[in-house]
Amino acid sequence: MSYDIIKRKPVCKLCNKLVLSQSVTFTGGNLVVNLPAGSYNNGEKYCIVVAQAIPDAATINAPVVVTIGTGTELYPLTNRCCAQVTACGIRTRARYSTVVSTSATGGSFRLLGSACPCPTNRLNAINGTAPAAPTT
Repeated sequence: MSYDIIKRKPVCKLCNKLVLSQSVTFTGGNLVVNLPAGSYNNGEKYCIVVAQAIPDAATINAPVVVTIGTGTELYPLTNRCCAQVTACGIRTRARYSTVVSTSATGGSFRLLGSACPCPTNRLNAINGTAPAAPTT
């Protein structure tokens, strides 16, 4: 048996930047992910875990916003191109690497990677005529 295997510790530390959501709700047309109270610093990386189920009432195109503690300010969750992430782009029990970006009037949580693939619902091509209605 290798000495390295014997020497390893059976306990692992979690990163202090790992943040578990406290709740996920669908309110006012937004999918709201609530994070624990605290200060989230500009330029800092945080790994957010969506720990609760996404409500069944949530629509797939609902913007995802973040609240902190008991605060009422809504901070958008954006992708790495700064476009708003929608409900179809996140999953329950998934970890999202984000960086906080602040301004003089607010801030946002920006994904460092990609969100889950969303359905595009786009036409295959355009040709100048109105698209045919889907058959039922």
